[in-house]
Amino acid sequence: MPSEKRGTIQGLLFDLDGTLVDSAPDIAAAANVLLKAHDKEPLTVDDIRLMIGNGVKALVKRAFAKRGVDLDEANLDARNEEMMAIYAKNLTVLTTVMPGADKMIDRYKQSGMKLAVVTNKPEKFSREICSYFGWDTVLDAIVGGDTCDDRKPAPGMLFHACKQMGVDPANCVMIGDSPADIDSAKNAGMRSVAVRGGYTTIPVDDLGAGMVIDTLAALPDAVTALKNLP
Repeated sequence: MPSEKRGTIQGLLFDLDGTLVDSAPDIAAAANVLLKAHDKEPLTVDDIRLMIGNGVKALVKRAFAKRGVDLDEANLDARNEEMMAIYAKNLTVLTTVMPGADKMIDRYKQSGMKLAVVTNKPEKFSREICSYFGWDTVLDAIVGGDTCDDRKPAPGMLFHACKQMGVDPANCVMIGDSPADIDSAKNAGMRSVAVRGGYTTIPVDDLGAGMVIDTLAALPDAVTALKNLP
């Protein structure tokens, strides 16, 4: 649990999809293979972007609903397993780094800041993507949607990452692009930064983050500003 007093920022927790990487093209490709296998028309990448954020299973449910199919729990579980198998083979074919991510990670790691990825994507997939982009060697923790008993917006994943980093949650900042990210920070008593250009159906300025930035290149200034906020 976080302490009541916020101190110096010692750790940064990042969402993955829509924050550090643009994975929507790969996710859309996998979803469309799944839909085609069940005689459904494909969705656009923009459609899929609005479905990302609460894990693969939630995305599968939304994708089929978009095509007029309300999956019951048994069928949803089956389609989710299919989706996981399809996506697992193509995690980094079309996925790209979000603007400013590489330089920002390098800068903070050299400064001694603790860094973590906290994402509702399965941990195995998250680790493979982070490894592909060379981040696995600089991150102090990678927490996926199946690492803990709960998922964002619950705070457990954030607490777990902080424990692995050896940093109090009150001295950390959660950086993300969606309601799940910012709400999890609120629930953890943690400061937050919302980044534009990700995956959200709610305007970024309405997410309730402590700071809003256009790209990760602006994160250092945002972190500096958060240091002076109560």
